[in-house]
Amino acid sequence: MDSWNHIYETFDPIAFHIFSLPVHWYGMMYVLALVSALFIGKYFITKDKLDFTKNQLDIYFIYVEIGVILGARLGYILFYDEQTWFYLSHPWQIFNPFQNGEFIGIRGMSYHGALIGFLLGTYLFSKKHKVPFGKIMDLVSISIPLAYVFGRIGNFLNQELIGRVTDVSWGIYVDGILRHPSQLYEAILEGIGVFIVVYVYRRFQTFSGELTFVYGISYGIFRFIAEIYRAPDTQIGYICCDAITFGQVLSLGMSLVGVLGWIYFYYKSKKLKV
Repeated sequence: MDSWNHIYETFDPIAFHIFSLPVHWYGMMYVLALVSALFIGKYFITKDKLDFTKNQLDIYFIYVEIGVILGARLGYILFYDEQTWFYLSHPWQIFNPFQNGEFIGIRGMSYHGALIGFLLGTYLFSKKHKVPFGKIMDLVSISIPLAYVFGRIGNFLNQELIGRVTDVSWGIYVDGILRHPSQLYEAILEGIGVFIVVYVYRRFQTFSGELTFVYGISYGIFRFIAEIYRAPDTQIGYICCDAITFGQVLSLGMSLVGVLGWIYFYYKSKKLKV
């Protein structure tokens, strides 16, 4: 257990180099997340005999990948970064992987920003290729959670989004302070936990797009719980009672939107069946 507690002292976040450019575990995990979501989607297209071709999914993947990357980066800059005005006035710096001539990669991604980018990408694909928005979202809702596990493992390996101070035996030392490995809690709750909820609920689905709301509600709740063990962003801190973080507020908002959306479309679908 001692070697686990001190893993950051010996673990190198750089997996290997391509010539002089470092390739981080963080980046590799995010690539795995995107690719695994694609293959999980194709699996459920076959398993559930969905009216959605694998070729359509390949095209949709391009839309979503662009939307997620743009949304995640812009969301971080708008919601969390201390240099928001700098990036808005110097937009060419948003995806600049160099700092003072040194390659450091692109740091700072927001889940909620990625979600907005994803929704916009999905909407554009739906309109252009005439595929019902709800049908796409149902497939996505069951494809994303397990893939999301890779993203949180990437956060852990990159030594970011650290946990709150603790005295539990499985804690990780970060700069000499024992903290919760909150990224792994999030991988379990937001990834595996949400997948189980959506996977089981799909048997009771009554209208197109319903799994989207189930995903949003469950993710928001699990994220809120996980954030209890996650340290707040240093530039924001706690926003209420020295305990509530900005991420928790966004997550509760996401769950609330999910509940309201589910209620509205559930009763709308009931009226259409009458």
